[in-house]
Amino acid sequence: MLTLLTPSALLALLGLLVPLAIHLWNRRPAREVPVGSLRWLAAGANRRLRNLKLEQLGLLLVRASLLAVLALALAGPVWRSILPRGRGQVLLSPEVLGNPALAALRPTVDSLRKRGYGLRWLTAGFPKMSGAAWRANAAGPRDSARLLSAGARATGFAWARVQQAADAFAGQPLFVLTPATLRSFQGPHPALRSGINWQTVPGRGEAAWLQEAGLKGDSLHLVIGNSTETQTTFRRAAAAAPRSAGEQIRVPGLVPLRYVSTAANAKSLVPVPVTGAAPAGPAVAVAPVPVVIEMYATPAYAAEARYLRAAVRAAAVGFAVAPVIRLNSAPPRVGADWLFWLADEPLPEAWRVAVGHGARVWQEAAGPGFADEARLVPEFASESPAVIFRRDTEKDVAGSRPLWQDGRGRPVLSYKSSGQGAYYQLHTRLSPNWSGLADNPSLPARLLTLLNPPIASPATTTALAVLDQRALDPAQLSVPVFEATEASAPTPDGFQTAELRPWLVLMAGLLFALERLLAFRRERRALPTSL
Repeated sequence: MLTLLTPSALLALLGLLVPLAIHLWNRRPAREVPVGSLRWLAAGANRRLRNLKLEQLGLLLVRASLLAVLALALAGPVWRSILPRGRGQVLLSPEVLGNPALAALRPTVDSLRKRGYGLRWLTAGFPKMSGAAWRANAAGPRDSARLLSAGARATGFAWARVQQAADAFAGQPLFVLTPATLRSFQGPHPALRSGINWQTVPGRGEAAWLQEAGLKGDSLHLVIGNSTETQTTFRRAAAAAPRSAGEQIRVPGLVPLRYVSTAANAKSLVPVPVTGAAPAGPAVAVAPVPVVIEMYATPAYAAEARYLRAAVRAAAVGFAVAPVIRLNSAPPRVGADWLFWLADEPLPEAWRVAVGHGARVWQEAAGPGFADEARLVPEFASESPAVIFRRDTEKDVAGSRPLWQDGRGRPVLSYKSSGQGAYYQLHTRLSPNWSGLADNPSLPARLLTLLNPPIASPATTTALAVLDQRALDPAQLSVPVFEATEASAPTPDGFQTAELRPWLVLMAGLLFALERLLAFRRERRALPTSL
């Protein structure tokens, strides 16, 4: 069935009037007939329009066909054909393969395959899965090449991938196997068509990894993450500092960690993989010294300094090595990693230079500000929003971007990078007269994200995402039960489309060559011959 993607482009067929008019007007001159009187010329002068008729019909048809083919190509023609109904497809997420819990579903999948179901990977393009990989419970070279050719797998968006499969295999029942982990169900969850049987496979149960490491004296302080089906927690641990590079460190609950030193004297801990064990996580850099935080507050900001110091101390539990926090009554010297400048006076030039070399400066609203009422947008569903009572009168600085926003989209905390460091501008204060941030339980967690940001490299993010074992509540995947009397809509047949535009362009090129050939032969015949 022929379908036009842009039917309005057929208006270009009006261009067929152009070659028709040219052919009607450009008639070959008639034979010269001698006449005996001028009155015969006057009588036949205006017979041209009355005797219009088509000449050189072949050339006219070629030119008209050329324009018609080009107009049809602009309309975007495609040929749709109905796909033959299949018996169904089994779609397997690559993360499920190798999971011991898959053994309980193997008889079901084998039964479906005997009934004619196809076996495919739940990834881009839905490549076929070999029977050898299914029997061996591991992807062999052939299937690994197929998965590699499919590109990066959006493993966190299984719902969207199943929706694509429902469209690609319209009219066919689907049996889907994905992990039950919460990270596999990111993104929106639109309604799916009928005929989809979705089974979730429990995760590996528990995963542990090294999140952060730091040196303090002769001890190595670690933050260890642990994820189960119900929650993800972190705990602190300590071990003796290694004496040389290559030495292995053993911590209860973790795989061995190899101490590695690079040419730039940077230290890191690399997990040593164990055969048959769960993924151990990425390599973690070892912080050589604790983070140093300086606070300077004038008497007008004494209340803000107390609130801020308490919040930073609460956030310090998220560090492998607790940061050094100092409250100063005079402007401190440069050298700290962070400076909280709680004063109306301008920032010293020495600290501006230090920001370019990696220091970070926090500043709050200066002046009396103006009365306002807004709520801070929560970062998590369980977070209670803080109320903003007053804001500063300063306009947004060019190049800054908001980190915290209120319900009206206005920045509450702005970030502006400068060299290797950055400026953080709070557009309100922590004083109870300005905002409810000081009493908000989420303030330490927000400060921890700023003081100790997570590593944002794609490789590290992917490696840590695999370790998240939190499972989705099965009640969230329950399908509503319809009444037995309710008639279900028939599942539409699938279609495959074939693009016809390249063939039409090729045909237009051939017609153009034929038209030039006919026109050239016509001009050759019209040339006068010498006697």
